[in-house]
Amino acid sequence: MGKHKNNDNMQFRPKKPSVFELPRPHFPKRAVITGGMPYGNKELHFGHVGGVFVQADCFARFLRDRIGEDNVIFVSGTDCYGSPIVESYRKLKESGGFSGSIEDFVRQNHERQKKTLEDYDISLSLFAASGLGEAKPVHEQVSRELMERWYENGHLEKLETLQFYDPEAGQFLNGRQVVGKCPVDKCQSDKAYADECALGHQYMPEDLIDPKSTITGKTPEMRRVKNWYIDLTKFSELLNEYVETLKNTENSRTLVYNTIKEFMLPPIIYIKNDFFEDYKEAAQLMPKHELSEEGKTSFAIIFDNLSDRDAAKNILNEHGIRFRAGKTLVPFRLTGNIDWGVPAPVLDGEEGLTVWVWPESLWAPVSFTKAYLNSKGMPENEWEKFWLSKDAEVFQFIGQDNIYFYGIAEMAMFMALQGRSDITAHPGNGQMTLPTLVANNHILFLNKKASSSGAVKPPMAEELLEYYTAEQLRAHFLGLGLSLKSVSFQPKPLNPTAGEKDADPVEREGKMLSNVFNRVARSCFYTIQKYGESYLPLGDVSPEVKRSADETILKYEHAMYKFEFHTIMNLMDTYIRDANKYWTKNIKEAESDDERRSQVLTDTLHMVKTAMILMHPIAPRGTELLREYLRFGKDIWNWEHIFDTFKDICSAAGETEHSIKFLEPRFDFFPMKQR
Repeated sequence: MGKHKNNDNMQFRPKKPSVFELPRPHFPKRAVITGGMPYGNKELHFGHVGGVFVQADCFARFLRDRIGEDNVIFVSGTDCYGSPIVESYRKLKESGGFSGSIEDFVRQNHERQKKTLEDYDISLSLFAASGLGEAKPVHEQVSRELMERWYENGHLEKLETLQFYDPEAGQFLNGRQVVGKCPVDKCQSDKAYADECALGHQYMPEDLIDPKSTITGKTPEMRRVKNWYIDLTKFSELLNEYVETLKNTENSRTLVYNTIKEFMLPPIIYIKNDFFEDYKEAAQLMPKHELSEEGKTSFAIIFDNLSDRDAAKNILNEHGIRFRAGKTLVPFRLTGNIDWGVPAPVLDGEEGLTVWVWPESLWAPVSFTKAYLNSKGMPENEWEKFWLSKDAEVFQFIGQDNIYFYGIAEMAMFMALQGRSDITAHPGNGQMTLPTLVANNHILFLNKKASSSGAVKPPMAEELLEYYTAEQLRAHFLGLGLSLKSVSFQPKPLNPTAGEKDADPVEREGKMLSNVFNRVARSCFYTIQKYGESYLPLGDVSPEVKRSADETILKYEHAMYKFEFHTIMNLMDTYIRDANKYWTKNIKEAESDDERRSQVLTDTLHMVKTAMILMHPIAPRGTELLREYLRFGKDIWNWEHIFDTFKDICSAAGETEHSIKFLEPRFDFFPMKQR
């Protein structure tokens, strides 16, 4: 006999609760989903669709099924204003590539963007345009009312700052009309613009390194201008409270917390160690600060406020000491002097200003919600049920480069509307809801970060539809796991290093649909038809099959609550393949036994029903087609019936038998693109 271990000293881990024992996640009664704001200077490239819109659409479709279609508003739109559009339009006009007005230019791109989103089955309630159509006056009204509210609350500050001016062109330069190197420490971006770089870092214009005018290529001058700002530093305590709540929020991504936390540092200057002796000589002239010598190549000096830091920067410049500023909160500019923009209200006698494109794009979802509800004939204040209610939640899907704007600037602007002294995610009582941010990491192209303005040009979203169906691409983008890390998109037809025999990574998830799910679904139809029937078997589902389906539903629900789309794709891949295995293993033995065959069909069709509902937000075309052939109404998507069997559903409808539509030979619910 073998020796028995003494169990007295063994440590046992507590048993992990089953998914049936866990509390089900809470979803709001009403929700707004937003999907970013693409600039109106170009078509959508694959990153717009694959990195933001597909995820937003999947969640919006799920919520419609989960809480009711009338309770979900999914909005986005073309960002019509800003210097990137002005600059793109100027270049096209000069080259003869476009002859219309700037409004015509934006409208053309807006229509192209809208078509692309429709081609990818992005189910927006409204894809508006901030400077076009019925949304334009609503957006201008919202912009005016917000700025007036901030002014009345004492949160607007008029600052005189330095702005780039190109004397050869005879004009002030905004945004992307200036390009240089980012001054923020550790940032290597050479695509830095007037006051932000391509990676979303913010700084004052005078800090930009080696600036050049994109109009003339010359080094611009700095001239003083007056603009309206919200001083983010005044909201540092509230923002710190807000960001700390993210740590304990189950469905908040670590990426959001970490990125926002980086900007919660005090004003810091980083100096190369080579300049340490020069610094010691200049230090006595600087405002009070703390010296930190922890860096390997540089040391840091830390200040109590921005004014002291800026005074120190002037002293360092006078002594020829090179430095870089650290990430911190700085005043957030609301206005500018660009002609193509939303008119700013005249406050304190300041006329002729327009709203800077970034802030107005942050509140555009509010405008678009109002515009959408207006189009439905709803009361003027109906939007408040979605943005000012404890029963509602706003989910904003964005890329990681935009976390600063949405996670800091937007939050501070919403706080400034009521001057709250407490922070909760969904305050209600007439206070603006702080949105839940769903930020994705970068979606790379062939292992490199692709940018329309960079060396690696991304493929346009429409171009991909020449090689794949929308559902193939949707499934693949959701399976990439962008919530975890930056991931490379590697479509074989566009990869020059791919060999003829290499598998196409993009087709993996699509094959699960077109091969596995399609096979098991149509096998049920063909078997019913083979025996001269046209009715669903309405028997009881086997307990183990029912339990597996219920467990999958609950796991799916938890993953959707956390926006873990890659988890959902893995879960569904396993479940659908298990359904196919169950069918393959059992149907042959049941062919000659009517009762056994009916049971196998009942069990497999329950798995098909479960997979169909759970895949509905992911592959809407194919699942809608399957629903039609099963001859059920759209109520089948309602999660109130998610655990019901076909027998339960038909019994509740008073049906003793339920006919299905005849399925043609070799029918594909989820076809693949033929190449």
